[in-house]
Amino acid sequence: MMDSLRIDSRGIAQAAALLEVCRERGVLLATAESCTGGLLAATLTAIPGASDVVERGFVTYSNTAKSEMLGVPVWLIERHGSVSEDVARAMVGGALTHSRATLAVAITGIAGPAGGTAEKPVGLVHLAAAKRDAPVKHERLLLGNIGRGEIRHESVRHALALLASLL
Repeated sequence: MMDSLRIDSRGIAQAAALLEVCRERGVLLATAESCTGGLLAATLTAIPGASDVVERGFVTYSNTAKSEMLGVPVWLIERHGSVSEDVARAMVGGALTHSRATLAVAITGIAGPAGGTAEKPVGLVHLAAAKRDAPVKHERLLLGNIGRGEIRHESVRHALALLASLL
């Protein structure tokens, strides 16, 4: 269980490379996380000097937090569920609205081991990333029931790659 709390070396390498490009381009980052519980922000801030790039992180594990902190409409969550493309897109929009960041990413998913359904199985993750005043890019992952820790780590690695693709 404690293994899921570690920050993996692949994520650290990706984060370091991303931060360097952001630094060179004057980009500020924000994260909005649900199923990863702040692991993405922790991975980014494990790199010395990250404070000049990482503007803030939102850990919005509950639906109430998604609405209160990011402005995700309650009706949107009720209609599509918190693990959905629509909510991921709203989360990233909220992260940009409620920060000074110029680039943001959102992660929402089902890390398990419980909580999955036939329509939304354990390992389903929605990512959304966007630059300020630009279209949102979405990615849907079906990671399978590979374990809570690995789902969270894979989600972080995909989020870092998605951010890099926007630079």
